[in-house]
Amino acid sequence: MKSVIQDYKKISGILLIGCALLFLSSCALPRIIILDDPLSPEEHINLGVAYERNGEFEKAIIEYKKASKKLPAAYLYIGNVYFQQGRIDAAEKYYGKAIETDPGNTDALNNLAWLYYVERKKLDEAEMLVIKAIELNPGKEPVYGDTLEKLRLIKARNR
Repeated sequence: MKSVIQDYKKISGILLIGCALLFLSSCALPRIIILDDPLSPEEHINLGVAYERNGEFEKAIIEYKKASKKLPAAYLYIGNVYFQQGRIDAAEKYYGKAIETDPGNTDALNNLAWLYYVERKKLDEAEMLVIKAIELNPGKEPVYGDTLEKLRLIKARNR
């Protein structure tokens, strides 16, 4: 009889532990799930600018890419970061995306022209880009005109 009681206690203990483990495994800590991004595209841009100024370029790119989902002008910012890093192919790609999504983005036109100037490639295309930027935004002619002047000088030297 004593043996049966001991076996019963062992079995009861094992069942109790099993039930407790089953109960605990079915319980989960509450999770917080964010379905929508709480930041606006402009706020992502601002955060990206702060990261960029702090030299945290990869974090800046992440924020700019989040912004670009709803604000294509963010492609310009991505291109600028890649250009600063010397990642010329990526910069060219994102300046191109900025222009493709907004052909009136004069800063993207000028920056792509500047990239071509720095790389000494596609100089004729660069000249056309910066001329278009000046035509679309005459108020920035002093800035864009500098790019155009430098392009024309290098083209004259190459003749």
